[in-house]
Amino acid sequence: MEERCTVLTQEVFEGLARHAIRADEAVRLEFVNGKLGVKAVPDGDHGRIIVWLTQICIQSKQGLWLFPEQGLRIETYRKGNARPDGVLAPIDTFVGQGEWASAEGALMVVEVTSNDADTDRRDRVEKPRAYAETGIPVYLLIDRDAGEVKVHSQPDGVRYEQVVTVPFGKTVELPGPVGIELDTAPLTAWAR
Repeated sequence: MEERCTVLTQEVFEGLARHAIRADEAVRLEFVNGKLGVKAVPDGDHGRIIVWLTQICIQSKQGLWLFPEQGLRIETYRKGNARPDGVLAPIDTFVGQGEWASAEGALMVVEVTSNDADTDRRDRVEKPRAYAETGIPVYLLIDRDAGEVKVHSQPDGVRYEQVVTVPFGKTVELPGPVGIELDTAPLTAWAR
């Protein structure tokens, strides 16, 4: 019997993701580092964290919005697709771009860890590399498992050169172009 191997391209992935979302709204697919991944459905605490962060962003920066679940085309070497939990960008950045938008104009991407087996590899390893490679200035990881916030900044095209880690309850600066001081105390109520 002859075994056949199909290479997953960005175009094939986008078609697959489009059909998967129509079939079951609970399915969220991503294509990062050449691997197909399934993103867990957010729980109530996860959603509350995104609402909290959205309020902070819009109160701090006029003309910006934290777009939840905006699909982005990422990576330069391997074309990829990620659906961050939030993308901070000027309010008209994604107008007319469809489900998978260019990451150009994104000031910050946000991921909140979920209770799934892929969180460690996806949110802590693959996505920081992919977002840095794409040139997104700030990657904010809200790690509910570890009870800490990691702020990645200064992408060099391969990785983020600066990573600041603080436990929930401390204040951390989200560096330029974001420029917001983030008091993480409320996160203690939404951690596991």
